[in-house]
Amino acid sequence: MESLNLDLDILLRDGVAIVAAFILALPIAWERGYGKRHNGFRTLPIVAMAACGIALILRPITEGYPDADARVIQGVITGIGFIGGGAILKNGTTVHGLATAASIWNAGAIGLATGMGRFNIAIVLALINLISLLFLRRLDATDPDKLPDKDDSEDQ
Repeated sequence: MESLNLDLDILLRDGVAIVAAFILALPIAWERGYGKRHNGFRTLPIVAMAACGIALILRPITEGYPDADARVIQGVITGIGFIGGGAILKNGTTVHGLATAASIWNAGAIGLATGMGRFNIAIVLALINLISLLFLRRLDATDPDKLPDKDDSEDQ
């Protein structure tokens, strides 16, 4: 039986990366998790944390093999795309959930960047995602909150 080989330095380093991925996705999740757009408050940080964990697990295995890193990234991002696809809802000619789906996908990228030691990229991804969700809504002509209400007098 193998002994438990626990290196506290590695545990601390990897733990910080996983917690950082979780924390970076939280503001995005908060924005997606309130009001009419109640999606993703738990999902986005968990996606970021899991993608970070996968990158951390595979980093020693793929080190020195950029093709292997690329395949890992491709697999994680493709898999997360399926999760995001579940957030997209179509009702007639209206589509909802695209920003949430894109945010889920971005949470995966945040996690991968954090797990690969690219905190600068993870921070920029998180900030731009959050700024887009908070401030670009005002410019989005497809936002259902900006569409005029139907006039009930048409039915008479």
